Formats: sequence, structure tokens, C-alpha cells
Amino acid sequence: MMAKKTKQTTSNSKKIKDLDKDYLEIENTTMTTNQGLKVNDTNNSLKSGERGSTLLEDFLLREKITHFDHERIPERIVHARGSAAHGVFELKKDMSKFTKAGVLTDTSRKTPVFVRFSTVAGSKGSPDLARDVRGFAVKFYTDEGTWDLVGNNMPIFFIQDAMKFPDLIHSVKPEPNKEIPQAASAHDTFYDFVSLTTETLHNHIWAMSDRAIPRSLRMMEGFGIHTFRLINKKGESHFVKFHWKPKLGVHSVTWEEAVKINGADSDFHRRDLWDAIEAGQYPQWDLGLQIVPEKDEHKYDFDLLDPTKLIPEEMVPVTIVGTMTLNRNPENFFAETEQVAFLPGHIVPGIDFTNDPLLQGRLFSYRDTQLSRLGSPNFHQIPINRPVVEAHNNQRDGHMQTSIPKGQTAYFPNSLSGGCPHLSKIAEGAFHSYEERIDAKKIRTRSESFSDHFSQPALFYRSLADWEKEHVADAYTFELGKCMHDHIKGRMLWLIAQIDSDLSKKVAEGLGMTVPKSIEKPVNQAIGADADPKKHQPGKKKNYLDASPALSQARTKFDSIATRQVAVLLADGFDAKTFKAMTTMLDKEGAMAKLVAPHGGMVKDSDKNTHKVDASIVTTESVLFDALYIPGGKASVDTLLKQAKYTKFVNEAFKHCKAIATDGEGERLLKASYVKDHMKDKAIHVNDSPEAFKKSMAQHRNWDRRKVTDMIPV
Repeated sequence: MMAKKTKQTTSNSKKIKDLDKDYLEIENTTMTTNQGLKVNDTNNSLKSGERGSTLLEDFLLREKITHFDHERIPERIVHARGSAAHGVFELKKDMSKFTKAGVLTDTSRKTPVFVRFSTVAGSKGSPDLARDVRGFAVKFYTDEGTWDLVGNNMPIFFIQDAMKFPDLIHSVKPEPNKEIPQAASAHDTFYDFVSLTTETLHNHIWAMSDRAIPRSLRMMEGFGIHTFRLINKKGESHFVKFHWKPKLGVHSVTWEEAVKINGADSDFHRRDLWDAIEAGQYPQWDLGLQIVPEKDEHKYDFDLLDPTKLIPEEMVPVTIVGTMTLNRNPENFFAETEQVAFLPGHIVPGIDFTNDPLLQGRLFSYRDTQLSRLGSPNFHQIPINRPVVEAHNNQRDGHMQTSIPKGQTAYFPNSLSGGCPHLSKIAEGAFHSYEERIDAKKIRTRSESFSDHFSQPALFYRSLADWEKEHVADAYTFELGKCMHDHIKGRMLWLIAQIDSDLSKKVAEGLGMTVPKSIEKPVNQAIGADADPKKHQPGKKKNYLDASPALSQARTKFDSIATRQVAVLLADGFDAKTFKAMTTMLDKEGAMAKLVAPHGGMVKDSDKNTHKVDASIVTTESVLFDALYIPGGKASVDTLLKQAKYTKFVNEAFKHCKAIATDGEGERLLKASYVKDHMKDKAIHVNDSPEAFKKSMAQHRNWDRRKVTDMIPV
């Protein structure tokens, strides 16, 4: 054993040396454009002042983004793995004080929507339960045109300037020399980038939390990420951040479950969304707005235009204005889910952009990407992308033109067509950009107000429950444990220590390392070659809020078991009376009882009634369910005890802190498992009422149990 270990270590060292040879070949090269022009800054777009808008003349940005957008066809470069559904948005609160957008002011409307959820890093064929950010894109088909709110399930992003997006994605994608790992961030190139680009640390700690492995697409929040503007009829501007809050609360699975779910059902999230809608259990989210008066733009210890920062809800409450319901699955996956095109530049009167440099770059990038992926400037004519209002303009022809434009003229102004299509006035509903004053130098940099990289990751971590903190430490340990280079792991440990010293110590212990007292290279290298290296280093950690409870999943909703999957372990002869009482409650509450028997087909209860089996024990796994129920009946339990996988089922459910209920003879299966020593657990129900079981299920997990389950092998 020792010899093999030594040989493996030697092999790894050789691999690292071989990789280092590749690095030496490019060590002294100078960065240029594709035309050979030397570049002194590939981290910041050209702006009208430090906090100004990005300029169209920035040929460096356009070359870098354009090349990135066209790297792969036809699959999306990012967000390739997606699931989607149709629905409706209903406004409950008139927001005309802040905006003239009809979708946010007319409470009589029911606005059709199409929503696409996705993972970011993996390919189209990757599994659903990767540790990743989830895309949350909503297309509103409004009476004033299409509005696309293109966001994620995390309120911030990894980078501050769109110029860095290709670098971020290149680092997290499979390493180009060997095309592995797929749909995973646990590798050297990603952590090399993160440890040298400290603006990533906030979004990164969210990705290390349970938010990155949601229980269901229906149980995750959505965010617009950027700060946008709302414009009312008076032309007054307010800053706004958009939030989607799920009616079912925010819930996740553990990493251990995610690994097993990917093996047992790699389409777990996609199937869950489809099945819920088919069963009439329509997912719902409340739309919330965080509104900041323009006069308060510089009120906070963070910059509103920095996409790596959130506004804590304790500082600016979220106002709920309406509800979105997804009530129809797509008819054809390719025609709708694959061909749908979301663009942040699709807005309506009453909504406008800010100078957030990431948003500014996305306004260019998304259209360019769709041109490459869908092959034509006419992608808006694909049915899923068509607005519900008619489109009239002088744009003609192009690849895959499906309409038949009529008339002699295709220009404006004209007299031959009576001046049509004519221009519209602002008072008639025309879009009008907010008249923001600009008086600045053209400059390629970013504002010093973007330089706080530690305060908000620290706030996020402080706000988590103990069990959430443990999961974050475990995630860092797992991810960094997959890296081969100690200097990268050392940099990351030092940076984690700037967020929280206890967290870094836990991760270091798991890696068998110590936290460095300092690191040799500058903390943040996401600056230009001519920039002052001290000017853009992250500042000292601030504590402008002790904790933000809204950031913890421990503060989510725990009042419903609707759509929860309950495995019912049984065989012929199970007790009909207790089974009926339990399944009646589950059906009433909208939960889904799934019968898991030793075989497929039908199974008989003690009254000789037959029931359809949902899965045989050999075709399913405990991790696919939210809770476990074992009805009584001696014959049934005798059969279950003959198959070891039933005991494994119970052990796994117990280890993952799920609620378990048994009636009568069903208790024998618990006593044959690790549960036998923990029968007083508050989420273990023996001959208890269905209502008591329901309350435990609604809590999602009994996280207190984790203290006794770590040693349980499964």
C-alpha cells in the first residue's frame, strides 16, 4: 500500500512539472489583440469616467467578447443545460409612483411569461445537480414589447466588469488541454483565477453554500443581479434591484446527496419541474423590488453599481408587487427551451439601465451570442421569441426571414409610404432613455468604490446557520482538495482567512495545511498593466451590519409540504388502515406518495386492495425523496427485512436528516437500522399522527441530527 502511494505521489509531481513546462513556454510573452496590438489592460472596459457607461468605441472589449461569444456553436457557451416552462405574471401592487412600465403599474393585466432555468458551467448533457450558479431568466410578453429579466439564483456575480467574463468562464470550464472536469469548479484553473481576482470572493462563497445545490428549481430564489433604473411618467428615476421569492421557500440538498442523485437521476431538476406542472402543482414566485431613491446613490458603504454587491434586505426592504405562476410545460423542448433567446437589452418604457460595467457589456454580448447560436438576425421571429405586439420597422431580409415584408420602402424618412412606419412620441409610449448627465474623461479603469472584496462575503458567512456554515467549510475543503498546486490552495486559504479566520482554519485542517500569514504576489491582479497596484487592492473588511438573516436558508418558509416526494416502503400485506390515513393527509397537502416495493407492477394491502407500484427497490434511491414512510403489516415488513437495500434506504434518509414515520410493524425496519439508537429524534415518528409527520416534513430537515449522523456509513 505504501509503495503504491509513493508511486502515485511521484506521478502527480511529474504531471505538475510537465504542466510547468507549458507555463514556461508562454512566460515571457506579451498580450496582444488578434491583430498583434499590444494590450495594457484586459480587465476593464473603456468608460466615460470611473463610474460612467461603457463606450461603443471600445474595440478591445468587442474583440474579446465577440471571440468568446462565437467559440462554440450551436450549444450555449454558458447556461447550456436548461429547463423551462410557460406561465403568467399578475401584478398585485401598482408601482406607478416609480415607473410607467405597464407590467408594473396595471393590476388588471395577466402578462404571459416564459422562464428558463439553467446551470452555468456544464454542457447540455451535464447532470442537474452540479455545484453551480443557476440561471433564472424570465421573458415577459408585455403590451409594450418584450422585457427580459435575465438573472441567477444568487444576487451577485463573480466579476465587476464584462471584460473579465471570458476569463471567468475559461477558468471554470473544463481545462482545455484535457477537457476535464465537466460541470465542476473543483480544479486548478478556476481557483488560480479566483485567488488572483478577489472580486470573485462574494459570489464564490455563495457557490460554496447550499444555494449552489437547490432541492428543486421551484425552491430557489431568483435575482436580477444588477441595479437597474425605474422611470416614472414625470421622468423621475429610482434605482431598483429585482427579486423572485419562491412560495415553497428556499431549500437545498446536501453535497453527498447531490453526488448520488446525479448517478440515480441526472435529470432530477428537469423531471421535478415537469412533473410538478403536469400534476397541477404550479410553481409560484413573488416578485419583489428593492427601491433606492437616486439621492441615496452614495449612501451606503458599497457601490450600487458594483454587481458583486447586494443590498441587505435589512437596509432596504423588498416590496412584493406581484406573483408569477408557471402553469404549462413546453410542447417541444428544442423549439422553445433551446431556441428561446433572452437579452438584457430587451426592456420596456419605465425600465432603464445603469452604468454597471458588467451590465453594459452584457447588453452587447447577449445579442452577439444569439446571432451566432441561432444563425440569423431574425431570431426574434422564432415563435417562442415573438412579442405579443406587432413589430414594424424597416429591417428587411437576412438569413431565415420568415415574414413577408410588404411595401416599396425600407427606409426612413420616406414619403412614398406616407412616412410609415412613423416615429412615436414619449407621451404615446415610446421608449426614452434616462437623461443622465455625463461629463467625464474616457478612461479604462474601475472605480475605487468597487474595491471592497471582503465585507460582503464575511456578512454572508456570519448570517448563516451553523449547519450552513459547516456545509460551506466542507465545500471549500472538497473543491480545494481537487487542486494539484499547493500555491493555489495557499492563496485561497489566505483569502478565506480575510473573510473569516475560523472558516479558513477548518478548511486548512481538512487539506492538511496551515493558513499562510501572508502571500507573495499582490492579492488582486485584476488590474491593467499601467494601473497603480495599490489603488485597486481590496480594502479592509467592514462590518456595516452584524448579520442579514434574510441570507440564511434557515429563515425561509417552513409551512408547506406541497410537492414533497415521500417514499412509502411496502410489500404485499401492508396495513390498509394506517396507509390510507397517511396517504390521505399527503394528498390533501399536495405531497406525492411514491410506493417503493420489492418489484414493479401491483402490490396488495391487508384488505386485498391493489395499488400501483411507482418504483421497485432496485430502480430507485433514498436521495430522490424528501421523507420516508413505512406502513405496518407483518407480512409486508417481513418481506422488506429480507432485502438489505430497504435498511440502506432508512439509513440514508436518517443520515441526511429527513423525517421518517412508521406504523405498527414498520418500527421493526427502524430497529434493524442505525435509527434504533435514536428513536427519540424529533423527526422520527413511530405510531404518531400524520399531522406530526407533516410538521417535521415542512421543516425540510432536522439539522440537529447531523451531530450523530456523521459516523453513519451508507
